[in-house]
Amino acid sequence: MAKPIDISPGEQAALDWIDTRADGMVATLKDWVRINSGSRNSDGLERMRGELERVFAETGGRIEAVELPPSEAVAPDGSVMQQAYTPSFHLSVRPDAEVKIVLTGHHDTVFPKEDSFQDWKMLDSDTMNGPGAADMKGGILVMLHALLALERSPYAERIGYDVLISPDEEIGSLGSAGKIHELGSKAHVGMTYEPALADGSLAGGRKGSGNWALKVSGKSAHAGREHHVGRNAVIAAAEFATRIDALNGQREGVTFNLSRIDGGGPTNVVPASAVARFNVRVKDADDEQWVLGEIAKLEVLINQRDGITATLHGGFTRPAKPMTPANARMFEWTKTAGAALGLDIRWNDTGGVCEGNNLWAAGCPNVDTLGVRGANIHSHDEIAILPSLPERARLSALMLMKFASGEFDAREARSLAGS
Repeated sequence: MAKPIDISPGEQAALDWIDTRADGMVATLKDWVRINSGSRNSDGLERMRGELERVFAETGGRIEAVELPPSEAVAPDGSVMQQAYTPSFHLSVRPDAEVKIVLTGHHDTVFPKEDSFQDWKMLDSDTMNGPGAADMKGGILVMLHALLALERSPYAERIGYDVLISPDEEIGSLGSAGKIHELGSKAHVGMTYEPALADGSLAGGRKGSGNWALKVSGKSAHAGREHHVGRNAVIAAAEFATRIDALNGQREGVTFNLSRIDGGGPTNVVPASAVARFNVRVKDADDEQWVLGEIAKLEVLINQRDGITATLHGGFTRPAKPMTPANARMFEWTKTAGAALGLDIRWNDTGGVCEGNNLWAAGCPNVDTLGVRGANIHSHDEIAILPSLPERARLSALMLMKFASGEFDAREARSLAGS
């Protein structure tokens, strides 16, 4: 662990300012939770981006809407289409500073426009239940107030930063991945605001993730009169599914999850189309190559069925983020800053993925669970621990001030990453 740090009077004043905003943070979170910004709800996403423009204007930085390229998607009927995205929010402050930080987050949630989970309620005086309360509208407020505290510190002019808040993280960051990579490749370190666990623990190393859809085409026929003429795409997709599942356990730490098969129709018709969808998690680049080889073999195998054509779409979208020396140094600094604030920061490796994976793919060391303490994310039981709004903002603010003062050497972390 890095040596203990002191908090200067100027830094303490900036940290104390955060506490004066605690009630306002809670009030804003309640307002934001009521804005449905499910990943496919373009109106809600744009309304939420407007809120970001309003509150981040207080930093005095340059704000822009970043148009995102579409991505390829396979519809349930097997047609291939272009999936469009609403813009990302981008804030730039002091882009010519010697030390550069990139802070990332997302304003989409997993709850669609028609979901019944649309409002907040208090479970007790400290605990809010609400859609996106922890993941990650609370985290955005933590980020915002850490930056506003930095701007009130004696060291603000020594550091530059970019903030990217995207509308597509919950569906894989396919549109925003390029911008995340661009900003990550230019920054010395990164900070991402996924929620911490309720006890304050952070995510350490992360697995990599990929998503695929196997489009299967056969031949339709009457199930009674000409069953022998038909070629059943659903059966071919089902064979692929069982063979994908059988790959589990063949390589340590690699998992395959067949999540859905689309296709079929009336029981008296041989189905001519099906789509099998699956996710893979891996520990490292060697695992990725093994997975690509195995699923390519299965694609060939299914294409050997008489009258069946199968095509894979997709790939690895988030490489693994291991606990390398560069990332370990970031965690040391997080723990050191936490100790100065009376927080015992711990972390555990996880199979989950986030924008921290994307930043690491760009060579940017990062900590990616700096948001509120919370639990039960992606469910109707999602909670945010409200006292952690100022608590975690103070943690990030102190880290930012120490990066700015040079006590935490962001350039050293980047050098450890090899770029």
